[in-house]
Amino acid sequence: MGLFDKFKNIFTKEEKEETKSYDEGLKKTRDNFLSSLLNLNKHYTKIDDEYFEELEEIFIMADIGVDTVMKIIDKLKQRVKKENIESPEKLKDIIVDEMFIIYVDNDIITNKINYSKDGPTVILFVGVNGAGKTTTIGKLAYKLKNEGKKVLMVAGDTFRAGATEQLDEWANRVGIDIISKQTEEADPVSIMYDGAKKAKEENYDVLLIDTAGRLQNKVNLMKELEKINKVLGKLIPDAPHETLLVIDATTGQNGVSQAKSFKEITNITGIVLTKLDGTAKGGIVLAIKDTIGIPVKFVGLGEKETDLKTFDIEKYIYGLFKEMDE
Repeated sequence: MGLFDKFKNIFTKEEKEETKSYDEGLKKTRDNFLSSLLNLNKHYTKIDDEYFEELEEIFIMADIGVDTVMKIIDKLKQRVKKENIESPEKLKDIIVDEMFIIYVDNDIITNKINYSKDGPTVILFVGVNGAGKTTTIGKLAYKLKNEGKKVLMVAGDTFRAGATEQLDEWANRVGIDIISKQTEEADPVSIMYDGAKKAKEENYDVLLIDTAGRLQNKVNLMKELEKINKVLGKLIPDAPHETLLVIDATTGQNGVSQAKSFKEITNITGIVLTKLDGTAKGGIVLAIKDTIGIPVKFVGLGEKETDLKTFDIEKYIYGLFKEMDE
């Protein structure tokens, strides 16, 4: 039994809401990727070089990334030779297996938040403007509140016009406390200091901090993030406990480039992929993990407050191949 069948058996027995979210959220990618794969298998009766060339193109069109695609293709060729596979139909399950393996890569993958055992857990959000940082913070605040956590948000992006107001709106919408300053001259680090102080003194469980989405000048951004980390670490031990990079999935390989750049600047502990439901190129999940070595911790699969989901590679693979045997 292949991995896909195992996932299918698990999830059909327990109709989880999140499994449905992956089904719906990955529909554009599935319609594009899976239909191309099934058409390819109908077109070819045997596996040859031309088959692999077309398969390679399908993977690249799904935004899995050239380097990652070449790894998958090499693995498939090895298995075809070793297991004497001749039929493209028999290769389907092996494609699922290898996509799963390329993500896991013998790592202990954690999609959980690294909660602090001593005081508030501080989560810093970084990413370029337009990636969806503010919306992600609002959705995660809502998710954590529903899990019983006492949450405080900090509007630390004083650079982008409207960022503070947007986070204020989210705070009102989901009923979460917020620290923000309305003046343009407000120093973001002092706002974060005030937030950390309040979180510590008033026993908040989680502190969610927005930051300015600048990447044009890496040196300035690096210095600012170092300063932020230093200030937070003085008040709260080991803070920030998570630094999550927010990437817009619809930007494709540009998102991989952003991840590389931010990894050079600061210690990224996880990726949040927003707007995954809005792209037919959901293969970026595999590309980021394989290229950058950082796990995806959350994915945005819609616009509602409840549509930010903890990333699950099994549900992702299931959502991608759901209609394979239908």
